[in-house]
Amino acid sequence: MAKSTHYQHPVVKEILAGLDKYTKVLHVLVGPRQTGKTTAARQIADEWKGETVFAAADAPLPPGPEWIHSQWDLALTKCGPRKKVLLILDEIQKVKGWSETVKLLWDRELHERKGLQVLLLGSSALLVQKGLTESLAGRFFQYRCGHWGYGEMKAAFGWNLEEWIFFGGYPGSAQFRKDEGDWKRYVTDSLVETVLSRDVFQLQTVTKPALLRHLFGLAASYPAQIFSYNKMLGQLQEAGNTTTLAHYLKLLESAFIVSGLESYRGGRPSKRGSSPKLILWNNALVSAHRVLSFAQAKRDGESWGRLVENAVGAHLLNHLDPSLGEVLYWRDHDMEMDFVVKTATKTWGLEVKSGKNAPAKGMETFHKKNPKAKILMVGTGGMDLEEFFRSNPSQLLA
Repeated sequence: MAKSTHYQHPVVKEILAGLDKYTKVLHVLVGPRQTGKTTAARQIADEWKGETVFAAADAPLPPGPEWIHSQWDLALTKCGPRKKVLLILDEIQKVKGWSETVKLLWDRELHERKGLQVLLLGSSALLVQKGLTESLAGRFFQYRCGHWGYGEMKAAFGWNLEEWIFFGGYPGSAQFRKDEGDWKRYVTDSLVETVLSRDVFQLQTVTKPALLRHLFGLAASYPAQIFSYNKMLGQLQEAGNTTTLAHYLKLLESAFIVSGLESYRGGRPSKRGSSPKLILWNNALVSAHRVLSFAQAKRDGESWGRLVENAVGAHLLNHLDPSLGEVLYWRDHDMEMDFVVKTATKTWGLEVKSGKNAPAKGMETFHKKNPKAKILMVGTGGMDLEEFFRSNPSQLLA
């Protein structure tokens, strides 16, 4: 179970190939905190055939645009005839006015062609995407480094499927695997608290920070369950109104930790925000919040079933390109389809079974109402869980 110091995330080769092929665009790597983006960037720097400049903006006080100017100028001093220089800027979304500054400098580089290539790293989807679409449209190529899947944790640390379903996909937490108490404290204190305090509170206007923390706790307590905003109001103290809750849920999603899936209406517009299905992007966030141990969770059929279902939803969110498909759920009275993936040309209904091979009435009803939809059973009676979690959803549901 020792941490593998030699494991290389697949995104390393992907970015190195991209840097070689696409020299006239910025390269952008986005993903959650503590999923190996910085390690991957350092491995890229080690394999880069040329000079590199690496700098991180992850300071308590966000730097200004002059920080980018100084790093950029430093990289330019290393440029020369037939000399390639790679500038890597980590946590770029923390810099005030970063996208406008990068646009100015990159446009100058495209004009002067001094031999500089740029890799930007960011851990806030909301802020990175805003900067890319508003100022850098047409100037970047994006890569994603999500929470680690089963295949990655197995390759790096030798975890089996049950371990990954419970302990999730934070590579830094693997060293605490043998002491579950320490593991839970590490995830809660070092990961969750850091994401909330640095990626959400500092970068967005959060008038009720206690409410946002309680909303995260609610999601961790009820993974893969459908909750109306009105029901949330009854569960949370000082909840304000449904608009505030919907906004805070989007903030949690922008930090890659919780999503509220919308309902699928068979082509008709859904009533947005009425009853989201809560999915945590990493099962570690669920298990660290609960009192059940790994052994107890495996024996508790209902608890384990929720972990498996949440893991399926998280796998879709982490590995399905959002530009290619949308992850939803379907419910009609007491009938439910666990997940619906809607692409431009196809609709897939996914039913998750982790226990006995019981009749899937919800799946049957969904198919009758949506006869053109394709159906995939995951788990008992369908596609093997290990096979599903080792697959790429973008290819599997193509």
